[in-house]
Amino acid sequence: MSGEGCSETLLLGHWAEVALKGCNRPQFERALRRAALQRLPGRSGVELRDGRLVVHLAAGVPAEAGIAALQRCFGIVSVRRARRIARPADLAALAVVAVEEARRAQAAGAESFKIAARRADKRFALRSPDLAREIGGAVAAATGLRVDVHHPDVQIGCDVRADAFYVWGAVLPGPGGLPTGTAGRALCLLSGGIDSPVAAYLAAKRGLALSAAYFHTFPYTGDGTRQKVVDLCRALAAYTGEVRLWVGHFTDIQSAVQESVPEPLRTIVARRMMVRFAEALCRRERAGALVTGDSLGQVASQTLEALTAVGEVAALPLLRPLVTADKTEIVDLARRIGTYAISVRPFDDCCTLFAPRHPRTRPTRGEVRDAEGRLAVGALLEAAAARSERLRVTPDGAEPYPPPGAVKG
Repeated sequence: MSGEGCSETLLLGHWAEVALKGCNRPQFERALRRAALQRLPGRSGVELRDGRLVVHLAAGVPAEAGIAALQRCFGIVSVRRARRIARPADLAALAVVAVEEARRAQAAGAESFKIAARRADKRFALRSPDLAREIGGAVAAATGLRVDVHHPDVQIGCDVRADAFYVWGAVLPGPGGLPTGTAGRALCLLSGGIDSPVAAYLAAKRGLALSAAYFHTFPYTGDGTRQKVVDLCRALAAYTGEVRLWVGHFTDIQSAVQESVPEPLRTIVARRMMVRFAEALCRRERAGALVTGDSLGQVASQTLEALTAVGEVAALPLLRPLVTADKTEIVDLARRIGTYAISVRPFDDCCTLFAPRHPRTRPTRGEVRDAEGRLAVGALLEAAAARSERLRVTPDGAEPYPPPGAVKG
């Protein structure tokens, strides 16, 4: 073959942290493959080959749709739209495809390029620097693009493997992290605000499968707030796969707190009840941790003393991914992952509606326990749990999650 080659367009997904997992690496790679299969449209095929995901897109699926799916797959750090040229094929066939990739970049505005060549198959005649020089000369002659090895507008990759040549242009970022489910399961407390879905996203990025709990206080919070939380779970499910959402009926607990607890301590006591409620759900979900959207010092109930008083009732690890983040950082990430526009819909959550006018910012655990002692904690939690709903949420919608039944807390 001379200048001719049978090529196929495919996607390459590369990982980083997964490669450090030693003897457990195959488990992480298989989880990454499963996650990619779940997110890719159509009946696309996914192989684990040479330390990367190789995606064969289903017929009719545009490359852009496949790239978008892989960019929502935790564990993948970069995505490349590549051409595979089956071997045997010669250098001229490789150069033809590299020129096509360069012209694609040129049409998008590129004026300079660099060839990044790698000879994984050491039987190939040319060493990597010589391969880069030969392909670069062909690209420059065919397109007029100038070579810039330091700051190119586009870097064209050429990878020589035993089975094929691989050629790609732009390298697009993935979300990074670890594949969903490889770190176990956690339950996130979702309020409908900006912070908690971002905290859920970051927890999922570390490999946690997600369940979620929302505390509904009808009629004080209506269907609009509830739908916000469902839609936030749908946005998260695009990254994590299915999210199991519990809608906890919290009205009677909140009313008891309002009636019996001194106003400055109401938010702290209500949050302690939420943590207890959520831990009961964790037993049902087989979740090993709770996740909250707390950010240190952001509001009165997130001082070190307040966080300590709330966390005191947790038997499971209480994860706070945003604890050192400022609001600007949180908002920026919320915009990037698609939750911000949902969170700012004008429907209040119970934390906002029942916030005291003058909250205690540095409560002692003793005074919080004394205030909480006025409540029939066990009876309130049991009655609320009996009315809870469980939903299965995917990017496409929500439906009741079997089996139904009360949560025993």
